Amino acid sequence: MARPEQVLLLEPQHELKFRGPFSDVVTTNLKLSNPTDRNVCFKVKTTAPRRYCVRPNSGIIDAGTSINVSVMLQPFDYDPNEKSKHKFMVQSMLAPPDMTDMECVWKEAKPEELMDSKLRCVFEMPVENEKTHDMESNKMMSSSLLKSESSALPPKSMSSTLDDGEVKKIMEECKRLQMEAQRLREENKQIREDDGLRMRKSNVMSSQHSSVGMKKEEGLSARMLILIVLFFVVGVIVGKLVL
Repeated sequence: MARPEQVLLLEPQHELKFRGPFSDVVTTNLKLSNPTDRNVCFKVKTTAPRRYCVRPNSGIIDAGTSINVSVMLQPFDYDPNEKSKHKFMVQSMLAPPDMTDMECVWKEAKPEELMDSKLRCVFEMPVENEKTHDMESNKMMSSSLLKSESSALPPKSMSSTLDDGEVKKIMEECKRLQMEAQRLREENKQIREDDGLRMRKSNVMSSQHSSVGMKKEEGLSARMLILIVLFFVVGVIVGKLVL
């Protein structure tokens, strides 16, 4: 039995175009619209799951509404001579009225209930004057997607992150500690210099005292020698007179 025709409207219908340069994440959007009066479950699959990040990659599209799917191509070395063989498939089915677990619905779905559409990937390199603009737009799209995902985190995760004010306080405290450490290093250096100066002064004074003592001892020894010579001379003269 042939599969039913896809009820979702895809935009674009056949190709997902990614514009380089591919040194950073490149993002393109796929719009899925549900024109029916019933909710529709969908899944987005790819032949190269390690090369792409898809958000959201599954879910439910309410009747008469649409959803934008962001397809992010991871950075890689682009070869213009190599043709892309990557493909995407959007699979869908009408949601049961009493659905509670979407995973079980997909497991229990019959082949004749499934609808699918396929898209191929196309890589394009922009001209030189467009590269900068495309890189900035890709970064903006990626950052906006990350911000939207972070807003869906639980309160505990959000409270654990630091705001700009706290980061600024931490930076100021680090700067203050660095200045305090520098001041302590300078004081320690000055103390070492003062100690060295005192040691040099004490050495000079001790050397001066020792030289003075040596001069005094030399003076006393000279005087004693002169006195001995005088006594000897006097003794010789007295001896001669006695004889």
